[in-house]
Amino acid sequence: MFTKDQITEALSRVIHPEKGKNIVALGYISEIENGKEGISVIIRPEKSNDPFISSLKSSTARALKEVLGADAVIKEIKVEPRSIEPKHQEKENKFLQGVKNIIAVSSGKGGVGKTTIAVNLSIALARKGFTVGLLDADVFGPSVPRMFDAGDYHPEVVRKKDTELIIPLNKYGVKVLSAGFFVNPSEAVVWRGPMASGFLKQLIAQGDWGELDYLLFDLPPGTSDIQLTLVQEVAVTGAIVISTPQEVALADAIKGIAMFRSEKINVPVLGLVENMSWFTPAELPENKYFIFGKGGGRALAKKLNVPLLGQIPLIQSICEGSDKGYPVVLNDSAAGNAFMELAGEVIDKINKRNKEIRPTVKVEINK
Repeated sequence: MFTKDQITEALSRVIHPEKGKNIVALGYISEIENGKEGISVIIRPEKSNDPFISSLKSSTARALKEVLGADAVIKEIKVEPRSIEPKHQEKENKFLQGVKNIIAVSSGKGGVGKTTIAVNLSIALARKGFTVGLLDADVFGPSVPRMFDAGDYHPEVVRKKDTELIIPLNKYGVKVLSAGFFVNPSEAVVWRGPMASGFLKQLIAQGDWGELDYLLFDLPPGTSDIQLTLVQEVAVTGAIVISTPQEVALADAIKGIAMFRSEKINVPVLGLVENMSWFTPAELPENKYFIFGKGGGRALAKKLNVPLLGQIPLIQSICEGSDKGYPVVLNDSAAGNAFMELAGEVIDKINKRNKEIRPTVKVEINK
């Protein structure tokens, strides 16, 4: 049996190729275990998409064998992402006390694939090892239930500590609540603004979310009562704006970004996602057809000084996965990998935001 100091000494021989320091000095070693089945090491790099992750894992295994000898049995070397909470964390949120990061997924107009992005992104974050929730705040057009193949799900309501809590659906590693769980899918939701806002407040306050690294809000298109209700009820960590390369969609995306950046709202914009960037037919996977224009999202991101988080192609499997309730990110495919890469970018931007900017505060709007 090897001691923790012996294992740590071996790990200190592993040098990060880019940073030039060993992974112990960099603080990358999260956990070391030496049980009956062998040595387990958990590595947490600063960036979830660190290009040297694979080489670090192989170098770690090699260093353990070289320093500890042939008798060293390696059970597992695991790489997990890290979630950074804001510095000077303030308990700004009356609700969602166990949630580290609240992310608004927004779009200036409908039809740009915002919900598809929100669903696949939430699952991708869960696949990376985080605890994740998704609240479908698109009260008038909730499509999240269909994408999770949960059209028949009816949340249970339980009583805990004199409070009635709504139990979210737990599927694909994501906790999910949607207005669609409470209404007949064949009937139109005809509510005035205050009714819709009141329902969103109920899902926020009574959802049994527990401890989460990320809670994503799939907002309705545009800038309306729902967006204002969200920023008034909770302190939003940051916003992600979805668009297509089409000029009309980009024009509306500008309005969405302007809303979050306005003096009264003041929510950091984490970046822009360009959806339907190009069409790639299944039979010609190397071909790209720029149906909605080319480079519009990248140009807009540069113009407004926001990161371009990712470009998601228009691929048949993405649409089919959404319709069948089995999102494409669950598959090891080019489309699935695009969403995993998007999740990596989102993690990095949130961590950067939390290192550099104080936590967002709730919005006070005087009538």
